[in-house]
Amino acid sequence: MKKISEKMVFEGEWLSVHETLVESKNGASIVWESVRRKKSSVGVIIVARLMPSKRFILIRQFRPAVNGYVLSFPAGLAFGDPQHALVELKEETGYTGKIVAVSPVLKTGTSLIDDSGQIVYIEADEKSPENKNPVQALEPGEDISVCLVKKSEAVNFFLKEQRKGTYISSNLWYFFGLSEWIKE
Repeated sequence: MKKISEKMVFEGEWLSVHETLVESKNGASIVWESVRRKKSSVGVIIVARLMPSKRFILIRQFRPAVNGYVLSFPAGLAFGDPQHALVELKEETGYTGKIVAVSPVLKTGTSLIDDSGQIVYIEADEKSPENKNPVQALEPGEDISVCLVKKSEAVNFFLKEQRKGTYISSNLWYFFGLSEWIKE
């Protein structure tokens, strides 16, 4: 495949839509539509665990794109700084923690959007005073509730949520559902 040309067909406040003409291996011309963030950044997907209980900190957030609630990992734009995951975790869930690992920069949603992210693994000490009664610091347009889930109960929790009309992020299923399926 070879890119021949590209033009922007829509520009909003945060995103733009592009039409790209590519030439296939056999010489056919193909038009592809894609979305780009206007401010290029690397997001963070936060896999946070309370210790010592090992419960995962998940969120249920209203997303206008699907006109419903989505169960997912906390996440946000980090502008290339994985340390910003600590800020996002505090804002969205009220919990504080420490980063224990960071993935390399990964491409996310490549069939539709030119987006990058890092998975940031965080441990939160549930015995520390600041995590006893966590308080969210949500932005006015955010509607987020916190869900604490044990790994062994995650898949059943997701299916129960889905029956109630909650959408399940594919990231959660990759992380929890696959681990149930893939056994060494």
